[in-house]
Amino acid sequence: MKRFALIGAAGYVAPRHMKAIKEIDGELVAALDTNDSVGIIDSYFPRADFFTEFERFDRHIDKIRRKDKKIDFVSICSPNYLHDAHIRFALRNKAHAISEKPLVLNPWNIDALEEIESETGCQVYNILQLRLHPALIKLKERIDNAPADKKYDIDLTYITSRGHWYFISWKGDSSKSGGIATNIGIHFFDMLIWIFGKVQDNIVHLLEPDKAAGYLELEKARVRWFLSVDKTTLPKDVAASGQRTFRSITVNGEEIEFSGGFTDLHTLSYQNIINGNGFGLSQARPSLETVYKIRNAKIDFKKGEKHPFII
Repeated sequence: MKRFALIGAAGYVAPRHMKAIKEIDGELVAALDTNDSVGIIDSYFPRADFFTEFERFDRHIDKIRRKDKKIDFVSICSPNYLHDAHIRFALRNKAHAISEKPLVLNPWNIDALEEIESETGCQVYNILQLRLHPALIKLKERIDNAPADKKYDIDLTYITSRGHWYFISWKGDSSKSGGIATNIGIHFFDMLIWIFGKVQDNIVHLLEPDKAAGYLELEKARVRWFLSVDKTTLPKDVAASGQRTFRSITVNGEEIEFSGGFTDLHTLSYQNIINGNGFGLSQARPSLETVYKIRNAKIDFKKGEKHPFII
């Protein structure tokens, strides 16, 4: 039985990790969060030790390691800007790290983590669950089997309305979240690069705290993208229906439907990691480089095709 620790137990995505650990017959030994609203742990691992202070959590993990009961994996669901430090914590304790997206905020952080991997013999894994979605695997197979020189026209639109709390929390601080393209867009960028190839051009048309848009030229695609947490950007028919989220990806005008099928993707991610087939640092790098360039880009409205929502 694999032994796990979890950092960020009160976070939105943490229950998916607890469920995954349970479903692969793992054991959650210890959990950490500065917020103590973590009753969800009882649904999965009521005997897990819980800490609200990192120093005591650190001491506990070190103590059990010295008693030959070390942790095998540390699952990381903490705020984005803490991922790097928490991954280092895992590796220093001779445990593999499983981190939510974004793995880190800056591409050069990956270089340092590669060195620590080499020093410790432990691995860093990133949860890139869209790569495991059956509909997207099928799309990738279709693109891979098409003529190598064929380019596709893609529109990516993702609007997920957020209230005032969002901008007060760490998510509204770009130095901590990486900004909107990093916080809510990175899994889409990873998926597109995985399917359609390397980034050849990266142009930003709009970059604000609550919305961003731009154009990506990939090896096999021309991508117009728009991301927003501003409910006023919702299409009128969507807003009128009371929905607060709108997601659309079209490839040559064809809507790619992948709304369902997410229930077990974290469990599948964990199973692949246990089997030695998880997504590591090299797979995480391309999308991290892409969003880093987006948040540091100068607006250029003259180049690249514009998303319809900003024309």
